[in-house]
Amino acid sequence: MTRTLRSVLNSEKNSRYKGGIYHRLQIDFAYNSNHIEGSRLTHEQTRYIYETKTIGAENASVNDIIETVNHFRCFDYILDTLSQPLTEEYIKNLHRILKNGAFEDYAVIGDYKTLPNEVGQLETALPEDVPEQMRKLLSEYNRPSLTLYEIADFHQKYEKIHPFYDGNGRTGRLLMFKQCLENDVIPFFIDDFHKRFYYMGLQEWQKEEKSECLITVFLSSQDYMKQIMDYFRIEYSHKEYTYKEVLAEAGK
Repeated sequence: MTRTLRSVLNSEKNSRYKGGIYHRLQIDFAYNSNHIEGSRLTHEQTRYIYETKTIGAENASVNDIIETVNHFRCFDYILDTLSQPLTEEYIKNLHRILKNGAFEDYAVIGDYKTLPNEVGQLETALPEDVPEQMRKLLSEYNRPSLTLYEIADFHQKYEKIHPFYDGNGRTGRLLMFKQCLENDVIPFFIDDFHKRFYYMGLQEWQKEEKSECLITVFLSSQDYMKQIMDYFRIEYSHKEYTYKEVLAEAGK
């Protein structure tokens, strides 16, 4: 039987297999995606929460713990709904899972923001414009096949809209993971090393339409995922893009 990443992740999730790539990615993805958004939980604390279903974390923020547990559930939601088209309600439900139970002022959970916000001193979509911009984005990218460049373009447009009060980065990276698995593109997560360049790339792309920096971050993150896949003996049924191929598609 072919050991593709998509098949192995679902098999290990359904059988509650411990110590495999599903186990590894649950912890690594949750830790890194939450950490670059400001979570103070360590990788070891994240692993402990996942494996023991207990806290074991001194001086930890309640929200950090809640959102870590919720990220595990979001990861499962992504796997359970592969091949299901993205809709506004799908994305709102993903946000609802991520933020459920969090203690925050002004938070609107599972629905679009009601107040303007910005990210990295860049203005985002005004609340009254979010529904229309999200519908336009989804209509543009809800099609049978997406390339790595198109997934990157979807991501930066989603982050530019910034549809929610909080949780935009984490839901956006989870959606990228879903899109990669669905389109046989090697998926990835953004670690702390790439954080600065990831945000730099998003800002650069949103100002200049395309970003070599962001593409470089994604390809580098894919290389790390390949190492994990090699260790767990996962076969590459995925499209492997070179830097030149992605830039050629971007018209560079």
